[in-house]
Amino acid sequence: MGNIVLFMHASLDGFAAGKNGEMRWIRVDEEIFDYVGERIAKTNTALYGRITFEMMEGYWPTAGDQPNASKHDKEHAAWYKSAHKVVLSNTLDQTAFTNTTVIGKDYATAIPQLKKETTGDILVFGSPTATHALLTENLIDECWLFVNPVLLGEGIPVFKGIKEQQSLKLMNTHVFSSGVVCLQHEVQR
Repeated sequence: MGNIVLFMHASLDGFAAGKNGEMRWIRVDEEIFDYVGERIAKTNTALYGRITFEMMEGYWPTAGDQPNASKHDKEHAAWYKSAHKVVLSNTLDQTAFTNTTVIGKDYATAIPQLKKETTGDILVFGSPTATHALLTENLIDECWLFVNPVLLGEGIPVFKGIKEQQSLKLMNTHVFSSGVVCLQHEVQR
C-alpha cells in the first residue's frame, strides 16, 4: 500500500505560490535536485492537479532530449516518462495521455483505492489546489516542505481546507547551502 507524500516549496510565511501563481522566488539548484532525485527514484507514481500536470506535460516529455539538458533534466525526464501519472481533474480526457489516470469529483473514494493498489509511495509535486483537496479529506500521509528564505506577504497558501487539527511528527530536516530547509513530517493518525 502506498502513502501520499507531498513535495512542496513554501515561502517562510506559508505560501506555495504568489497571489497570481508566480513561483520565481523558489530556489532550486543541483544540490536540491540530487536530494529530491534520490527520493523520487524510490517510487513510480506521481499525483498532480490539472494545472501542474499540464505544466509538467509541456516540459518533461522532451526535456531530457534537448542538447543543453542538465543532469537533472535527463534523470527526471526519464523518470517522468516511466512514472504512472494520476491527475485530479474534472476536465482532462484520460485517453489523451500515456500512462495517466484522471480522477474527477470522486477523488475522495478513488485515492484510498489507488493507495491500496500502488506499490511504493504516491508523490504529490506542488499542485496547491490538489493538495488542498487532499487535505480536506485527510489523504496526505507525509509532507516534504522545502521552506525558502523569502516572505511573500500574500499568495496561495500551502495548507488550506483542513477540517480538523492534524498532528505531524518531524522525521528529518535538511539544510541546503542556498538557505532552503527541507522539513519532512509524517501525519499522525
